[in-house]
Amino acid sequence: MDELRVVIADDQVLVRTGFRMILMSEGIDVVGEAANGEEALRVVRHTRPDVVLMDIRMPGMDGLEATRKILGDGSGAGLPQVIILTTFDLDQYVYAAITAGASGFLLKDVSPEHLVSAVRMVRAGDALLAPAITRRLVERFAVPTVNPRTEALHKDLATLTPREREVLGLLGRGLSNAELAARFHLSEATVKTHVARILAKLNLRDRAQAVVVAYETGLIKPGIS
Repeated sequence: MDELRVVIADDQVLVRTGFRMILMSEGIDVVGEAANGEEALRVVRHTRPDVVLMDIRMPGMDGLEATRKILGDGSGAGLPQVIILTTFDLDQYVYAAITAGASGFLLKDVSPEHLVSAVRMVRAGDALLAPAITRRLVERFAVPTVNPRTEALHKDLATLTPREREVLGLLGRGLSNAELAARFHLSEATVKTHVARILAKLNLRDRAQAVVVAYETGLIKPGIS
């Protein structure tokens, strides 16, 4: 496997040290550390990691603003995947980070095995959040609004085929690829193709963002199964 490069941003030295030791023991290269958002930006731009472990609550620039700046820094090519570190599994800041493009979140008491597998998973291009967990976040915090972003998303939705809109709605309800395949009597490979086309047409990084879009555009309504 190619070298996997990680930056850890957290204002607690013990957290950074513990995560660094776990990752390096599994052959993952920790190329930089940061204690706040400003440092995280500098380190990420200097080291160009594959994955950033980003704490939300840090002094000065917080992790949410740093995530927005990192993932908005360029056209998307070569940008790292961001995993949010938090102590709460239903956190408004986690939701905001996902809408900004983060690939998911980890609780700070994560097991070593889960930490390593999560970093490798997002490096491979998968969303760390299960759709069902994303749905819980969205239903708690998302409010359908009309703004330039959602107006653009509505235009993008118009490019989807009827089947793709249906798949997106079911993604928003937390269905897995296997469940989608059973629902439509398709192979999982065909479902993956549908999902990939949806993400490409809507310019989304992963399934977690697709769930958010399904709610923010009103394609599905919170509380309706």
